[in-house]
Amino acid sequence: MDSTTSAVLTHRAIGNNLLCVIIDDAFMRIGEIEKVVQTLSQPPLNLPMRVLNVQERFLAEMKGLRDAEEKRKKFRETFYKVLSETAKKEKCKFLVQGTIQADIVETRGGVKTQHNVLEQIGISTKEVYGFQVVEPVVSLYKGEVRKVARYLGVPDEMSERQPFPGPALSVRVVGEIRRDKLVTLKKATHVAEKLFSKHMPSQYFAAIIDDQAKQDEHLVVHIQNSATRLLNVPKSSLEIKIFADKATGVKAGQRRYGEIVAVTALTQEGAVYQVPINDLVVLQKKIITEHPEITRVLYTIKQTGKQQSYVVSLRAIQTNDFLTAEVSDIPWTTLNQAAKQILNTCSNVSCVCYDVTPKPPATIEME
Repeated sequence: MDSTTSAVLTHRAIGNNLLCVIIDDAFMRIGEIEKVVQTLSQPPLNLPMRVLNVQERFLAEMKGLRDAEEKRKKFRETFYKVLSETAKKEKCKFLVQGTIQADIVETRGGVKTQHNVLEQIGISTKEVYGFQVVEPVVSLYKGEVRKVARYLGVPDEMSERQPFPGPALSVRVVGEIRRDKLVTLKKATHVAEKLFSKHMPSQYFAAIIDDQAKQDEHLVVHIQNSATRLLNVPKSSLEIKIFADKATGVKAGQRRYGEIVAVTALTQEGAVYQVPINDLVVLQKKIITEHPEITRVLYTIKQTGKQQSYVVSLRAIQTNDFLTAEVSDIPWTTLNQAAKQILNTCSNVSCVCYDVTPKPPATIEME
């Protein structure tokens, strides 16, 4: 939405001197490239669009990386190399992009590297990439950009479009990016967006984690004790998992890279206790307050009972500026429906969880 608004403003100003490129980097959602190109190239916007198919290049560059910041920086490097090569070929001297104020705040604050923040952190795009960056909406936050988009007559499907990170699904693949893991995430994302949209969260999506746990008996017992008291369930019904991979969090405006914990509470029949979301948020607060090395708490919605390759985490939040966010109170009927569809569609998923961590202490995206 930020990029579209910037493109429409620029097209009004310079007409056919603008070339709009969309990078098909392998991390877009199912059918997204085709849908965006169709929407932007047709009336009323009539933007001149070109698709750069560089999927294999991005997958090769990101191969083997597990750390969130390493992946973000590698994405940024590859992203701008592709744009630099395109700009030189087309003899373009300026790159217009949809950087907004929240991107600057998070990058300067050290929370996480936004792929589109360069000159603000001392990287000369003219020297390194051969073009000058122009950022028409850089002083605005997301809600303000939406107002500009509406004023410009941008179709609702774009002006009201939920935020989607620049590095796309790569920041929702926790740990190493593998092709089958990415395909699974795309399927889960399709289900989550279809079913969560009716509840109108500010942002909603799926993330994927390797189903690999680390051993920390002391931490597990402590979390079990907290969950027993707060959820009013017997300790024997609780399962606690600490994942091997970590997720990005934020504290006092600074980045924290910490543990991901999943809590499961089962009835005697083996069904999941459908605990009110607000109670789960309270539990999350107690867990992270007592154990600040944890940045993300998940609660199981549904599981297969069999060890598979991956766990899917569903996320829905409410926010005005994306600098802080609250967990959306998605009804359990919707959560169960989403989890059931994902488990039926993705045979390599063991479990589907709901992320009950606000921002702070978590960031909105997993990475």
